[in-house]
This record gives sequence, structure tokens and C-alpha cells, in this order.
Amino acid sequence: MLAGPLRSARRCTFLTGLAAMATGGSPSPPGVPRHTNRLINEKSPYLLQHAHNPVDWYPWGQEAFDKAKKENKVIFLSVGYSTCHWCHVMEEESFKSKEIGEIMNKHFVCIKVDREERPDVDRVYMTFVQATSGGGGWPMSVWLTPDLKPFAGGTYFPPEDRFHRVGFRTVLLRIAEQWKENKDALLESSHRILEALRQTSEIRAQGQESPPPSKEVMDTCFQQLSRSYDEDYGGFSQAPKFPTPVNLNFMFTYWALHQTTPEGARALQMALHTLKMMAHGGIHDHIGQGFHRYSTDQHWHVPHFEKMLYDQGQLAAVYSRAFQISGDKFFADVAHDILLYVSRDLSDQAGGFYSAEDADSYPTTTSKEKREGAFCVWEAKELQALLPDPVEGATEGTTLGDVFMHHYGVKENGNVDPMQDPHEELKGKNVLIARSSPELTAARFGLEPGRLDALLQECRHRLCTARAQRPRPHLDSKMLAAWNGLMISGFAQAGAALAEQGYVQRAAQAAAFLRTHLFDPDSGRLLRSCYRGKDNSVEKSAVPIQGFLEDYVFVIQALFDLYEASLEQDWLEWALHLQHMQDKLFWDPKGFAYFSSEAGDPSVLLRLKGDQDGAEPTANSVTVTNLLRAACYSGHMDWVEKAGQILAAFSERLKKIPIALPEMARATAIFHQTLKQVVICGDPQGEDTKEMLHCVRSVFSPNKVLMLADGDSAGFLYRQLPFLASLERKDGKATAYLCSNFTCSLPVTSAQELRGMLSP
Repeated sequence: MLAGPLRSARRCTFLTGLAAMATGGSPSPPGVPRHTNRLINEKSPYLLQHAHNPVDWYPWGQEAFDKAKKENKVIFLSVGYSTCHWCHVMEEESFKSKEIGEIMNKHFVCIKVDREERPDVDRVYMTFVQATSGGGGWPMSVWLTPDLKPFAGGTYFPPEDRFHRVGFRTVLLRIAEQWKENKDALLESSHRILEALRQTSEIRAQGQESPPPSKEVMDTCFQQLSRSYDEDYGGFSQAPKFPTPVNLNFMFTYWALHQTTPEGARALQMALHTLKMMAHGGIHDHIGQGFHRYSTDQHWHVPHFEKMLYDQGQLAAVYSRAFQISGDKFFADVAHDILLYVSRDLSDQAGGFYSAEDADSYPTTTSKEKREGAFCVWEAKELQALLPDPVEGATEGTTLGDVFMHHYGVKENGNVDPMQDPHEELKGKNVLIARSSPELTAARFGLEPGRLDALLQECRHRLCTARAQRPRPHLDSKMLAAWNGLMISGFAQAGAALAEQGYVQRAAQAAAFLRTHLFDPDSGRLLRSCYRGKDNSVEKSAVPIQGFLEDYVFVIQALFDLYEASLEQDWLEWALHLQHMQDKLFWDPKGFAYFSSEAGDPSVLLRLKGDQDGAEPTANSVTVTNLLRAACYSGHMDWVEKAGQILAAFSERLKKIPIALPEMARATAIFHQTLKQVVICGDPQGEDTKEMLHCVRSVFSPNKVLMLADGDSAGFLYRQLPFLASLERKDGKATAYLCSNFTCSLPVTSAQELRGMLSP
């Protein structure tokens, strides 16, 4: 899959200006694997997918580096992930070809990297590809000197020259020739490129720079997002369209701070309209729940069908916030839908969450070739056969199929625009999209409005049962600390906002899983990944991968969210421990902000700081709010200073193009406003305490933290914040205090009074 362009846009980029040279050759026929390479010993599902290629793949590591130096060979680095559509295409076309494999093995040391396991390696070489080509994506193909410096690269390459695109075979042979004849020039070029990347990618505070003013940053970000907004279909681009929860969270915060202004109303309208259009669209799986990766068109209709855990976690939280703000049950239903999907299909029995489901699958049990979306799409005749029942009380002759097909935009010849299906994988198929409102569908068939929901639910249930008979897409059962953190936040925030204790318990189960399997109590450090093993066991790599900045940041955020949903102080204590460890491993004391990876790994040539909120927010953006929350829970005011230093380091970007960092832009407002400490004193089991807690959790207030401080259950908080010991119940009733900088307001015992105090 390529990041950004339509999946039909098969792009490749070759950066050394080598002349194209037409050559022949074709992939070897499918059959029993002829070769087993070193990847067979890995745990990553992506690496294992390539373990039988006729390519002598190495995992990223010293053995490969030593071989390249000893034999003076170029390293070919291929980076992807197991649910990546175009990674599958390049494997089928090139890496399974015996002839191409022989060229690769003869001239190169070939290394395969799972970008989700090693985001540090991926980030370094993607920075190179983007800087030298203006684009990027996966599969990423990069050629390195034996000391790991890049000199050529691109994304997907077709196997042979075609339509003005250089073929992979041509590229391999020309690079081998250039290395043999012009090695010194390539070495010099790689050195210059690396130094240029080192300088251009540096993010640091200039002198005594201060955090930028929040009003300027927030207003500029709002204006930039408004200009990119699609009035008709929602979202902040034309096509392709990504969910980008960071934009929606920004809009909610902007609304909360400008509720009485036209701009505030506009921000809320843009966010809620986008969420409704996404939920109605084909990017939402109406039969199997959850959301697909992105839409290839403007209308949220034809998706790229993979499903990623990080999308589900963030969207569950966003839809829960939409319900908090609007009170519209529609948004709560979508949050329930997402969490049902994750609980059913992405959950390990030990408590962790799997990474993703693939876009591609076999159309039938006898098919020899996978197709994108095969698991999810429908022919009209299938639906008519599954839903033949006449509908009582409807217009004469109306069947369940008629109602369902009308509501979800099904056409006899398929409803996918050929422009969105260049390889005809979806020809004659339908991607379900809610084309009509329930009221209009009911009127169309003479139905009572109240009956339609039950009819559609029955239809969806039947289709779900039928779909379960199809071959499922590949499941990436790798479990990542960072993405589990995002999903724990999704369950915890939904549990609090929707008053669903079961979701809070699921979040706690996943947090316990992280503490058992992805945390080393001896070193106090997080690990990056673990894997579903045989007999549903949980396995780790022989040499476990240490956690990266994003692992710490998203897990700390999750633990804060889980504490506020459960009020179990163990989660708070662990979060503060991890924040201290994050500071120790990643903080840049000279330029401020956090590096994405820790120091000390000579194979990672650049320590970078992410500077863009994309499908996931960049770690420095989220950690600003984490630090402010941590300070509120601990009294450790150095963390407030660190939050300001991060904002100072990113000041220029925040002032000029905050649309690139909407999560950090949002955090500037929280930094300047100061978080409110909402302290409840009361029996956790008392109805009056529960009413107070429900009040706090049901209100969207982006600049608050919640804590329960009452008796023995608050021992950890009392040690961190001695001032809490002076707060007590008033007249024996559950009592709320609103504190700022550890100074508290007069107590209130009425949930209604408390609600009024919570507005930003």
C-alpha cells in the first residue's frame, strides 16, 4: 500500500538517475516453496510471510551488516507490514520470482523489516525517500552502503519496465553495475545525503524561545482545517480520505473553548458531520463492524479494506466524545459497534489486542488468487437470495432484499465506480453505503419508521452469518505496546463516557496484559511487541525489541484514561513510573522535546522527532498533555516545564502550519489554560459519589483531570499531593472540589453545580 495516493496509483521512485534498460523475465509459477530463508526464525507475521521467498532475506541485525561489509555488497532494504496490499503485490511479482531472487542474492545483502516492529528504522529511511522523491509509502525499497547510508530508494517497483516506469529487475542490475564501476561516487553521495537529512530533520528550541500563544495557534489551525473541509461529505481532503481523529479532536476542543461563537459552532458542525458521513459510508463495515483504513474516493464509499487497531482505538474515543457533546445516541451506537469488532476479532484471549486485518482475501474456499475487499463486498443476486422474505405491512411485493438494497445503495451491476477499481477486483460488486436516511427508506416502502431498524438489523445478521462462511482475511496477530495503548484508551474513554463498566474492565484486562507481557519489571522498561504463539500462547522474540517513545506515550495516556475510568490507583502509579523512564530514555536536554528512539543503537543513523500528526498523533504531541496530567497527579512541576519546552521546540511549525500538528495545537490551549483538578471526596460505592462521577464523565471538558481522594483508597494520591488530605466530605455527602495549581474552590455537593463548574 502506498501512503496517501489511491491504491490504484502504482507509483515507484528511483532516485539515482540511472538509465532504464528493458529486460525480460517472469515470476516463477506458484507451488511448493523451494527455499527457506532466515526469516523462518522470526516472530513477525510480515517477516514470516517472506520466509519461503527464493531471496536470502536477513532480518535487520548485525549478521546482515557484517556480511555486507565482509563481501563489500550493497544492502537492499525492503520495509513493509503484513496487511499492506502493495507489499503483497511486490512479493508476488518480484520476491517470489526465482530469476529476480537470483539477481538479488548475487549482488546484494537483502534485509526485510516489519515497519510496525521497527518504526525507528522505517522512519530514518522513509525520511530519505520522502526528502529525495517528494513522496513515500510501503513497500519501501532502499539501497544502502555497507555502513547503512542510503543512496537510492523508492516504494513499489513493477517487476519489469512498463509504461514509463522502471522495473525492479532493471533497477537491481543498474545499481549492481554502478556499485562496481562508480562506488566512490555513490559513497560520497550517501554521505552528503545523510548529512543533509541530519540538518533538515533537526527540531529544537531556538535560544530562550517560549511556547507559542495558544490563541494564535488554535485560530490558525482552525482556519487551515476549515479551508480544507469538504462541505458535502465531511473530512478534510477530497480523495483519498483518512479518518484522521486528530483533526476531529482538535475541532471538539476548539468548540469547547469557543462555545458561544460562530467559529465554535462551525467547528462542532464540521466534526459531527464528518463522523456521521464516515459512519454511513463504505469505510465503515456495516456487516462486520469497525472501520477500514481509508476511503479511495471523496464520498467515504470505496475503502482500502484493511482494518488497523490504531484506527479503532482512536475512533472509539472520538465517537464517545461526540456522544458526550451532542447527546445523540447515533454516536454511542457507532462506538459500541467499533468495540464489538475489536472484542470479537482483534482480541487475544490473554487480554492483548492484535494489530490489523488484511485488505485481501480469497473470494471462495477454492480460489487461487486473493482479491482486495473480497471478504466484504456483495453481488446483488447474493443479497436477493439471502433476503427473499416478503415484508409485512410494506408496499405489495416488497422483500427484505428490496429494503436493504435500497438503503445501502446496492445496484444490480455493482455500485463501485470503475475509476476506483482499475484492476476490476470489485467489478459487479457492491460496497455497502447508507445512501438514504431511515425515514426516507421507510417512506419509500410504506413502512412505519419504527420498524425499519429491526428489519435492517435482521438483514445485517443474516449477511454476517453468510460472510462468516467466506475465507477470512489474514490477521496480523502481533501485539504492539503503542497500539494496545491507543485501544485501552478507546475502551476506557468509551466506558466512562457511555457508562459501560464492561468496557472499563476490558481496558483493565489489556493493561494487565501489557504489564505481564510487554513490561520488564527488573529494568522498569516497556517492550515493543509480542506475538500470538502456538496453542494461543504469548511469545516474544529471542531478542525482545525495546519500547520506543510512542510505546511509552500511548501507554501512559492509556493508564491515565484507565485511572479516570476505574479510579484504581495502581494504574496511576505505573503511569508516573513510565513517565520518569520516558524522560530518562528519550528527552533531548539540549534542543528539548523527545527523540523517537533511544540512544545507543549504531544501526539507527538518525535520532528523529516526529513532526506530523497523521493516522496516529505524533508522540511529542500527545506527551504534552500527558506531562500536564502527570504534574496534576504528582505535583512534579518539572513536567509542566517540559511540556512548555516541547511546545517551544515546535513553535515555528505550530505558528505557520499547525494543521500538520492539530493534536499539539490542541495541547497549546491546555498548556496555557492550566488543567482543572476535579477532586471527589466520597465513598466509591455510594450513590451520591457515583452521581458526581457520572456528572464529570458525561461532560466533555478537555482541560480537566479527575481523581477520587477519600480515605485509605487514596493512599498513593495523598503521598503525591499532601494538600488532598485537607479535603473532606461536607455534611457527610459526596463532595467535589475544583482545584487549580493545588488551590481548591469551595466544595459543592450537587452534581448540577459541579456540571456548571466544568465548562472550559
